[in-house]
Amino acid sequence: MARRAAGHRFMPNMLVFPGGAVDEADHHARPATPLRPSVLLRLERSATPGLARALAMAAARELAEEVGLSLGQPPALDGLDYLCRAITPPDRSMRFDARFFVVDAARVSGIPVASSELEDPGWYTLEAALAADIPAATRAVLGRFRHWLAHQDRDGPVPVLRDRAWHEE
Repeated sequence: MARRAAGHRFMPNMLVFPGGAVDEADHHARPATPLRPSVLLRLERSATPGLARALAMAAARELAEEVGLSLGQPPALDGLDYLCRAITPPDRSMRFDARFFVVDAARVSGIPVASSELEDPGWYTLEAALAADIPAATRAVLGRFRHWLAHQDRDGPVPVLRDRAWHEE
């Protein structure tokens, strides 16, 4: 996780996960290893097959761009799991529709470094992250992560935070 720079309009100074929009290049990039079929199927519940793969490539690219961590070059996507999705409420002036992935830290290389978007990157325990100044959506996602760690439910419905409540897709 890392802190968004103070100059950002959206969530300045908040501790967040690296991430961002899917770029056109993410649709055409080839990974070293593809997503596991079960992960791809879960993503395809709300995305076309092409977008599902691009979402995973974008996650790997943003991880490298924003905090200097790598899943390899090209990235190995077979270690990713699809944790959940969060969509900001419609009454918010700035919105996002984000998918959250998890990967074992042993599959990540590099040392966290700051970027123009994120400062003070580092590894946080679940307890330290929950004790930090974090957005409500990040707090909710960390709650889902705690549940995932306890149950390792990798094939069930995808939890979606929508209208400030969890739903399934």
